Amino acid sequence: MSAAFKIGSFDYICEHAALVVCPLVGSSQGTMPTCYSRNVQLGSQIIFQPATCFVHIAALGMTAIMLFHVRSKYTAVGRKEIVTFFYMYMFVELLAIFLDSAIIPTAHSVYPWFTAVYAGAIGALYWCILINGFVGFQFHEDGTPMSLWFLRISMLVIWGVCFFVSIATFKQFASFSYEKPVGLFVTYLIFPAVCAVIYFVSQLVLVVRTLDDRWVIGDLVFMAGFYIAACLLLFAFSVKICDAISHYIDGVFFATMAMLLTVMMIYKYWDSITKEDLEFSVGSKAAVWEVKDPLMNPNADYYTEDDSQSSYRGAGGSLVGGMGGNQYYGNFPAQGGSGYGQQSTYGGQGYGGGGGYGGQQYGGYH
Repeated sequence: MSAAFKIGSFDYICEHAALVVCPLVGSSQGTMPTCYSRNVQLGSQIIFQPATCFVHIAALGMTAIMLFHVRSKYTAVGRKEIVTFFYMYMFVELLAIFLDSAIIPTAHSVYPWFTAVYAGAIGALYWCILINGFVGFQFHEDGTPMSLWFLRISMLVIWGVCFFVSIATFKQFASFSYEKPVGLFVTYLIFPAVCAVIYFVSQLVLVVRTLDDRWVIGDLVFMAGFYIAACLLLFAFSVKICDAISHYIDGVFFATMAMLLTVMMIYKYWDSITKEDLEFSVGSKAAVWEVKDPLMNPNADYYTEDDSQSSYRGAGGSLVGGMGGNQYYGNFPAQGGSGYGQQSTYGGQGYGGGGGYGGQQYGGYH
């Protein structure tokens, strides 16, 4: 007979979902789920939740892609804070691979410690997204050492509290007990749910009060929808799914996938509300500048100077104001008249129709 749902008890939850804490709460043998997905054997190693492991691996890959795009927006608001969230999510998924699949066996002495680290990381992850929800209100300038260190230290404190409550529950010390895991119930289930609700409400207020674009509300709706779907698939429909698909997969698989989609919508929402200041951004690709009206004609007639001859002692030299270097410096006698007597050509066009130097005309060019 299925246990009734009670606040502070994992009996009902663990009978419907194979959580990583379930082998450590309820009794000395843990609480067994009513239905769970089939195991596969690889050599001497039995892998639990094989399909869910593939989702965890896919989550690591997708998070790496999202991190690459977030880090490329150099001047976006809250960039460093949201990067911390994605790093923390990758850490949680990496731990889940070893715990969900029982690569670290549930009977091993280190399993409670890894599970406590995982439970603490879950609390820190949700705290991180809660703090990110208030970055957009600009109570303090984002990306500064004060903002980042407040986030990191507060996450470390939350992780420490959740870790202590978890390991104390599993090991039964400091008045905690796995038979009545009320503290673990609060830190592992209630606290993350409260953080998620506060984040959603804060972002809804931010969009309505400060942004002109209302389309991003759709991202928030999808985000909330995926998160609610993950909870329902895990706690309400896991057994039905498992029985209907002959134990090949259960609700943990779909809940993990829905949670990945939730994180992807968090990225999509953040990307939609942050605009990069292109004036100060540093792109990953070199800028391509197109010259619409070049100052110099590419015609070869424009390059008539002889670079191999000195403009001071040689016979030629570059044109300076329509005159050769020798004429300009007076080291070469004028030809065809007194003073500066040579009439220069520039690109096949003559300089004429103006005042003269040494009897020759020098004026506007055509």
